[in-house]
Amino acid sequence: MATRGMNRDMLRQLQQMQAQITKAQQEIEESTVEASAGGGAVTVVVSGQPRLQSIKIAPEAVDPDDVEMLEDMIVAALNEALEKVRTMQAERFGSVTGGLDVPGLT
Repeated sequence: MATRGMNRDMLRQLQQMQAQITKAQQEIEESTVEASAGGGAVTVVVSGQPRLQSIKIAPEAVDPDDVEMLEDMIVAALNEALEKVRTMQAERFGSVTGGLDVPGLT
């Protein structure tokens, strides 16, 4: 009988963890992060899904003779925002799983 009780407890804990993971996924998807480059010349907002939601470019960042610099700033800002999303995912899921490496969560 002790084994059945342990299995029920484990099942209950797994169900609780699943509910917490689902909640964490929803919270991440509803969250946004912002990052900028070039001293704020380029700012991007990325959702937790992750999807690019917006790009703001300061007028002074637009130099027709140096489009490459603007492109580099956009890439830098977007990469920083995506890294923030990965960090957010790791933190939220890590708190739910207690540090267990659960495949497919991040």
